[in-house]
Amino acid sequence: MRRILAWIAGGLGVAALVRALRRRQAVPPETGPPPDPAAELREKLAQARDTADDRDEFDAAEGVAVDEVGQPSSLDERRRAVHEQAQQTLGQMRADDDD
Repeated sequence: MRRILAWIAGGLGVAALVRALRRRQAVPPETGPPPDPAAELREKLAQARDTADDRDEFDAAEGVAVDEVGQPSSLDERRRAVHEQAQQTLGQMRADDDD
């Protein structure tokens, strides 16, 4: 019985070795150095700088600048808007608790 188990274990070991050697041979060797990610990023940034900035045209077509939409202009208006939003949220929370 021990001989049979030894032969089976040996056969599995040889099969694993053959499989590992085939995998090693199947991987193609790299050709040249790997690409530099920093160089690729520099290229993308250069392309982005070269493209025309059409933001002003877009804002002019809409009539209101994208940065200014829905935002109060002064600090007091911002504080007031945040306070009103907080009061509304508290009111909703209290109404949910009463239900």
